[in-house]
Amino acid sequence: MSALGSDFTGCTVFIYDVKGNHLADSVVTAHDRETHQIQVGTLPFEFKLNDGCKLLIMSSPAPCEFSGKFRRMGGNQYIAIFQGQERESRGSTRYPVKNPALVDAFIIDGQHHSIQTPVKVILINLSTTGVRFRAPYYSFDEGDELQMHMSVNNIAKRMIVKIINHVDSDADTSDYGCSFLLIE
Repeated sequence: MSALGSDFTGCTVFIYDVKGNHLADSVVTAHDRETHQIQVGTLPFEFKLNDGCKLLIMSSPAPCEFSGKFRRMGGNQYIAIFQGQERESRGSTRYPVKNPALVDAFIIDGQHHSIQTPVKVILINLSTTGVRFRAPYYSFDEGDELQMHMSVNNIAKRMIVKIINHVDSDADTSDYGCSFLLIE
């Protein structure tokens, strides 16, 4: 089944203008898979009909990336979604976010090992293949598999990620680039 055939109802969606500037975070409240339109509730900004946008939908098992056009029908706001847009040379467009998340477990040999005091992190960007987050200086190592939780509009998402790289962003924090292993 193609990504357009998936049901995105209940999924978190990050909405960007066509230049990649963050507009809003929302939740898909309805998805018409025949017309490829999603309903996202009230958006905190004004749009013109047929204005273009980019979407990153946090579906399971992996996020999906779409282009879209804003629509209104019967007083409801919709976004017509379609695949196909310019991508970064790395293969996945990075979308900036500034959402808090918690790392509450290490995954070692497939077993969850809870962290007594979860680590608060800030998500920096998301793509269809992974996430970059900022955490206290040198909290994790490359190769670590982590369980993270984030919430957007009271919808929680659990992510299992593997740290691919890290850089020190300043004396107090490090940035970690991760690939998605699972999103629920």
